[in-house]
Amino acid sequence: MGPNGSGYKVLVIDDSNTIRRSAEIFLKQGGHEVLLAEDGFDALSKVNDHKPHLIFCDILMPRLDGYQTCAIIKRNAHFSNVPVVMLSSKDGVFDKARGRMVGSQDYLTKPFTKDQLLQAVQQFGTLQQEVQ
Repeated sequence: MGPNGSGYKVLVIDDSNTIRRSAEIFLKQGGHEVLLAEDGFDALSKVNDHKPHLIFCDILMPRLDGYQTCAIIKRNAHFSNVPVVMLSSKDGVFDKARGRMVGSQDYLTKPFTKDQLLQAVQQFGTLQQEVQ
C-alpha cells in the first residue's frame, strides 16, 4: 500500500491511448491512483507536479523516447529514487539492457495482463517507500 494507507500513485507514459486506458483500468481496479501521459514531455511535467510513487514508461514514443524520458527522471535528485518500469512490444535482451543502463528497474512486455501490472506495482512501490 502507498504511504497514506491506500494505493500507490502511478504514472503511465505511453503514446497509445489503448495502452494508457487499459493500464488505467487495471491499476484503478487494484486501488491505485493513476496519472496518464502521452509522451515524455507531458510525463516530465506530471512527474514534477504529482510526484508519483512508480512510473511505467513506453520505449517507442515520438519526440522523447522512453530511454530519454527515464534518463531525465533519474538525473533529477528529487525523482532518482522513483522506480521506472519500461514498457515495450519487443521482448529483446538489448532493450532490457538499455533500459537498465538509463536506470529502469524492470521491463514489461506489451500487451501486459492486469496481474503483471499489479504485481510490478506491488514489487516496486514497496521499493520506493523503503528508499524515502
